[in-house]
Amino acid sequence: MKGWRLGIFNGVMLACYFIPNWTISAFKVVMSPVRGMYEPANIAPAMFVSDHLSWSALGLVRFAWLFALSKFLVAAFFLTFLFLVIREALWRRRGAEEALAFALTLGSLISFGSMLAASYVGEAAAIRLHATELLMLLAAGIVLLVEGGVHERTRADVPYVGRQPSSVISSSNAA
Repeated sequence: MKGWRLGIFNGVMLACYFIPNWTISAFKVVMSPVRGMYEPANIAPAMFVSDHLSWSALGLVRFAWLFALSKFLVAAFFLTFLFLVIREALWRRRGAEEALAFALTLGSLISFGSMLAASYVGEAAAIRLHATELLMLLAAGIVLLVEGGVHERTRADVPYVGRQPSSVISSSNAA
């Protein structure tokens, strides 16, 4: 773990939380779409869609599958991020931040939408769950953004020590 930045370590910790939790809740939806949507982790969007949008049972099932797919997608990007971090640790390559950024962005949108739906239908426990998830994702995104800017600035301050590039037009050819 030598050389890991705080944003990467924070992303690994988030991945360890979101991969199992969101995969399990998405599998419950896949196994039984209506019953899976009424599990505590998915109740707020299900109640909002069924009560306020007046969708039919088939519409709720389609929404449930789309919701499960979006949770699988976030879990897949967190898993990709973990794979890239492990590859970075073994072979000193960079590039895990993009997968983490996509997972954080999509996960934040899902958690924010779920939090809004929970507040609209009055589910206090769901509001707390989705607000906590949203704050974790947003905090990790802020750390990643701030930390990325600091590292970019330090790389730009390193002076060039190599041979100066030669010009096609030299000063002797100009006159």
